[in-house]
Amino acid sequence: MFINVLLVGIGGFFGAISRYWISGKFNKKGDLKFPYGTLIVNLVGAFLLGLITASSLSASWQVLLGTGFMGAFTTFSTFKLENIQMHLKRQRNVLIAYLAASYIGGIILAFLGMMISVNY
Repeated sequence: MFINVLLVGIGGFFGAISRYWISGKFNKKGDLKFPYGTLIVNLVGAFLLGLITASSLSASWQVLLGTGFMGAFTTFSTFKLENIQMHLKRQRNVLIAYLAASYIGGIILAFLGMMISVNY
């Protein structure tokens, strides 16, 4: 049990740093025209989580990478906050595009990741 907590913590540490770095590269401060950084981490995260969960990795690697790294790398809370901000700023078209890209793209990429992992 303790080892799993440690693995989640280690994975989460590196996942959070990776998300922070990528989001910082693509999201412009104070400019919410389109949150590319959040979209990128969530879509990449969906794909990688699909790969990880359908792989033959050991349970420890699944906990480290799937629960720890990917749990901290992807961000549902930021995604939802950005949705609310776009709604309040009446950026309806951007909001719809962001929602569609996030949900449809995320499901497709997770499925693609799983199919790739199962077939290799």
